[in-house]
Amino acid sequence: MLRFHGNAGDLSSIFVTSSSWDSFVNLSLKQLAAFASAMGLLLMGVLTGSGPSQAAPRDRVLIVAAERGDVEAVRVALREGAAIDARDDRGRTALLAAAHKNHVAVAKVLIEAGADVNAKDALKDSPYLYAGARGHLEILRLTLAHGADLKSTNRYGGTALIPACERGHVETVKTLIGAGVDVNHVNNLGWTALLEAIMLGNGGPQYVEIVRLLVAAKADVKLADGSGVTPLQHARQRGYREIEQLLVAAGAA
Repeated sequence: MLRFHGNAGDLSSIFVTSSSWDSFVNLSLKQLAAFASAMGLLLMGVLTGSGPSQAAPRDRVLIVAAERGDVEAVRVALREGAAIDARDDRGRTALLAAAHKNHVAVAKVLIEAGADVNAKDALKDSPYLYAGARGHLEILRLTLAHGADLKSTNRYGGTALIPACERGHVETVKTLIGAGVDVNHVNNLGWTALLEAIMLGNGGPQYVEIVRLLVAAKADVKLADGSGVTPLQHARQRGYREIEQLLVAAGAA
């Protein structure tokens, strides 16, 4: 026979003891929902390996809830004392897990509660870098407003701007340029944002606009890749006439 003690939303005080079945049946729906949600999230974390073995159960609940986009469960876990920057077995914080799925509401709750927007996982992704690379614009703007390190780099040694250009995220590129990210940063591959937009893009309208934005932001149109091939040469090799025209107008040779 079972009885739960505690208030709705207070996970640490909800537990089972021997008593009458009637007491269990008379629980409020909020108590049952809070308990069921927390236990379900904890079990999911254990089964999927979303939390390191040394992490407290409430920390696992927080990370799994963030990944699922469960705002209320995130709030409850934080209220119950979950460490906001606890890591799972991949080194991800709850905020990075939320960024992976573009859960804006969860990211907002975590950031406003003090989550580190620059905390990197095992792959050297941070919430800021990942949001920039994936074009998750709302989360990116939240990270920029809360201390994003514009000089931080990913596992390729690139800023958030470089993969944003590669993937054709025009508004993200505009936002990062406006925030002050170095447009001439060279990654470990020897490529700038301009080179990636040309070499890894398809020459379509969004890439033309990205090149236009980079040129307007004073990107060095003569800065060659590690093999000495310039942006203009790459554009000509690929038949990207509009991009070629933009580069020539900006002084490329």
